Amino acid sequence: MKKIAVMLYPHFSLQEITVLTSCLTIWFKQKLDFVGSEIKPYISEDGFHVTPTVSVSSAKASEYDCIILPGIMNPLPALYDDHLISFLKEAHNTNVILAAISSAPLLLAKAGLLQGVQFTAGIFMQMVEHFPFINNENFIHQPIVEDRNIITAIGFAFREFAQKVLERLGFETEESFMMPVDREYSNQELTYYFDRTDYQEFLDELKEMSKK
Repeated sequence: MKKIAVMLYPHFSLQEITVLTSCLTIWFKQKLDFVGSEIKPYISEDGFHVTPTVSVSSAKASEYDCIILPGIMNPLPALYDDHLISFLKEAHNTNVILAAISSAPLLLAKAGLLQGVQFTAGIFMQMVEHFPFINNENFIHQPIVEDRNIITAIGFAFREFAQKVLERLGFETEESFMMPVDREYSNQELTYYFDRTDYQEFLDELKEMSKK
């Protein structure tokens, strides 16, 4: 079992990380820590209220195998959250896989984790010019960039981002992982059956539910 954290902060994007998190939990049976500065609901950019299971004050970034940072529609509240940035700083000079998508690489830069590291991000160039902690020379304008233990991506590359993080964690994925529908399917290909064990589990659960 890997130790994996998902960071939560105001205006975070669920859509950019749910391919990754659903594969981790459903396909590979991993348990995720949802980490925030406070144990309170954080509202995603599309209105979901998500409450952290762990606060940054009771967790150590260096103890995780991977920390996932979703993108942020408005990154400023997270960027100026000193508790959050201090938590991320603990990953400096470790082998923790830091996976940040869209605008989230801003948080890694603020924490000093992108020094000498090539990265990409879905941010406006005026931000790059404004913030002194961002090194424009290392900003690679590509959908996804992997350098050392850091994986960064632009938001539209959420599939590729998920695949890269999964592979880096040692989980196998197919070449056609989560790719768009690009051909016609036969009825047989899209007709599904339980195997015997799963079907029996379904029947057992159904029996219990029908008693309520």
